[in-house]
Amino acid sequence: MTIVNYITMISLKVLIALLLLTDFACNKKPNNSGGGTTTPADTSFMNPLLPSGPDPWVVQKDTFYYYTNTFGNKLAIYKTNKMSALSNAPLTTIWTPPTTGAYSKDIWAPELHYLQGKWYIYFAADSAGINSTHRMYVLENASSDPTTGTWTFKGKVSDPSNKWAIDASVFEYNGKMYLIWSGWQGDVDGEQDIFIAQLSDPWTVTGNRVLISSPTYPWEKNGAPPVVNEGPEVIQHNGRVYLTYSASGCWTDDYAMGMLTLKTGGDPLNAADWTKSPNPVFVKKPESNDFGPGHNGFFVSRNGNENWLIYHANSQSGQGCANFRNPRMQQFTWNADGSPNFGQPVPINTPIKKPSGEY
Repeated sequence: MTIVNYITMISLKVLIALLLLTDFACNKKPNNSGGGTTTPADTSFMNPLLPSGPDPWVVQKDTFYYYTNTFGNKLAIYKTNKMSALSNAPLTTIWTPPTTGAYSKDIWAPELHYLQGKWYIYFAADSAGINSTHRMYVLENASSDPTTGTWTFKGKVSDPSNKWAIDASVFEYNGKMYLIWSGWQGDVDGEQDIFIAQLSDPWTVTGNRVLISSPTYPWEKNGAPPVVNEGPEVIQHNGRVYLTYSASGCWTDDYAMGMLTLKTGGDPLNAADWTKSPNPVFVKKPESNDFGPGHNGFFVSRNGNENWLIYHANSQSGQGCANFRNPRMQQFTWNADGSPNFGQPVPINTPIKKPSGEY
C-alpha cells in the first residue's frame, strides 16, 4: 500500500465517523426537563408509592407537597416537589406523644391543613391503647414550612358530646370552617357514623355535632359488627361540595369509597341537604392487586391541570387493617353533572403517566 492510498483510507474513515456523529446530534430528541433523552422511566411511576402507608394524606403549598400517613407512634411528614418521587423524599418526625396519658397511643389518620396563615395537623389518639378512649387532637405551627419550626399542642378538638372520634378533616365553604369526622353516637363500638360541626377557629368547635351519614346500604355493612362509615374527605368543584368516605370494615376486602353530595346552596350543618350515592364510587379490583381501597385524599398536579386521588389499599386478599395497606395515586375526571369520576383502581407495579408538571 502506498503512502497516498494509506492517507486516503484514513481520511475516508474520519469522514464516515464525522457523518455518523452529525446524524446522531441532529436526530437526538430533547428531554423536556433539559439534558438527556426522554425514556418511559422519565415520564412514568408505579403504584404503590411506598411499601406501607395507611390513611394517606397530602396537601400542596407553593411548589411542595407535604404527605403523611398513619405511623401509630408519631407524626411525621414527607416533603417533595414530585408526588411520583415520594419514596425518595425526606421524612421528618414533627411530634412524638407522651409515654402515658389521653393521647399517648394509637396515633391514627393525621391530616395536615394550612388555615389562616398557619399549619395545623389533626390526629386521633387514645390512652394506653384502649380504643374507646380515642379522641381527636390538633397541633399548630406558624412556620411557612411544616417540616421546620415549632409544633405547639393546641389540645383536644371536640363538640360538647365528647364521644369517640377519629379521622378529623377540615374544609372551608362560604367563608366558614367545618370539621368532619367519624364517631360513635353513644359509648359502645357498634356503629361508626360521619359527623360535622362548625369551627370558630382551627381548634375550637362551635355548637353541636350533626350526623350526616350512617351505614345504611348493604355495601356499607361488610364485616359487621360494627358497621362503618369513616375517613370523610371533601372536594369542591364548580361551587359544589362532594364528601367521600370509606365504608365497611377495613378488615374486609370490601372496604370501599362512598360519597355524599351537598345540594346547591345547601347548609353543610343541615343533614337533609346531603344526598348519599346509592352505590360505592370506588371499589376493589382483584386483578389490579387492589383490595379494600379507601381512606382517600385529593391533590392537583403541579401545573394545576389534573386532579388526582390518593388512597390506600392492600395488595393481597385478607390483609385487613394492618400496615400492609400501602398508598397509591391515580388521576380522576369529572362527570357531565360535575361530580367526580374516580374510575377503577389501576394495577400495581405497572407504569402510569406521572402527574403533569413532574416530567
